[in-house]
Amino acid sequence: MKKSLILLTLILSTVTVAYSANVDYEQVYRDMEVPTHRYIHDVDPGEYYDTQTSTWSPYPLFRLASPIYFKTITIEPGYYVLTPREYKGNWYILFKESGKIKYIIPTYNREIVPVTFYEDHIPQPKLTITQSLHIKALDTIGKFFPSAKRKPTPQTYLESTDLEHNYLSLVIYWGNYRYYTIFRTIQL
Repeated sequence: MKKSLILLTLILSTVTVAYSANVDYEQVYRDMEVPTHRYIHDVDPGEYYDTQTSTWSPYPLFRLASPIYFKTITIEPGYYVLTPREYKGNWYILFKESGKIKYIIPTYNREIVPVTFYEDHIPQPKLTITQSLHIKALDTIGKFFPSAKRKPTPQTYLESTDLEHNYLSLVIYWGNYRYYTIFRTIQL
């Protein structure tokens, strides 16, 4: 069973690599539209539900050292929390700063993350003896009192790739899905 899962994962990753190699980024960029919707008071309505079981923000943090551009939108350098959200059947990436939505960028693709992706790409934390005892105690309490059981936060990962012709591909992994979006590194 384990061998078949590994084989299936390898096949899916090969298909994904083949798919990403055949993407015409210039055409994808031209076809994407600038979002016209806004959120009330620039507050993400789904953030409360995503963070209610977490001690910290479950979203990936993106540090931008130079401006990037999406058509008429200029994303200034800074630290942004990236959040995928669906709006009227389309997926968007919300760039949030200090809890407020600063930019809304559309995605051009949404895929399921391969089964062992997070295990392969995210290192396991090294815990001290007291930390491991603390976690074991919390897990033991969770066995006897189900309401006290800790809920795992969604796993996240961020991948950026510099492409030809001054394009930047950004892939946001959040939970079971990954979201693809594209930017330009120079303004047209």
